[in-house]
Amino acid sequence: MSRKRPEPVQVVKQRRDAALRSLVHGVPYIQFLGIEFDRRGDELTAVLPFDERLIGNPFLPALHGGVTAAFLEVTAIIELSWSTIWEEMESGRLDPASLEGAPVPRLPKTIDFTVDYLRSGLPRDAYARARINRSGRRYASVHVEAWQDNRSRLFAQATGHFLMPGRDG
Repeated sequence: MSRKRPEPVQVVKQRRDAALRSLVHGVPYIQFLGIEFDRRGDELTAVLPFDERLIGNPFLPALHGGVTAAFLEVTAIIELSWSTIWEEMESGRLDPASLEGAPVPRLPKTIDFTVDYLRSGLPRDAYARARINRSGRRYASVHVEAWQDNRSRLFAQATGHFLMPGRDG
């Protein structure tokens, strides 16, 4: 009886990063906005690189409110999806390599999403992190915070409720 040798840590990291890229790059709207995700273990930070086309008020200039809301909502949805995928990878039920080139898994659907605009988003990169407050088989509640230069100086935050995709596909 031969035992399967554990894969080197770097290979596991590369596969997990590839799985995350596959999830994020499979959604055209995320690509349109230019949102990327930085992964450290199971923690994700969404990054919205600054682009002139994201400006809503050129006189200030400030990020468009719709871009800010979309950034927060995308962060919440990817966090929910990634937390499910992460659990499946950690338990061994999912091989991260199987996600490469595969269709995007069904994503959570927004039930409601409330954004608090705390200050103008400046013409620079923005960052966001989502915290799952509750996640069950059918429903999840998520809080998201966005900042630019200083993590403790938020420019927007949001709370959303989502219908989770069925486990049966």
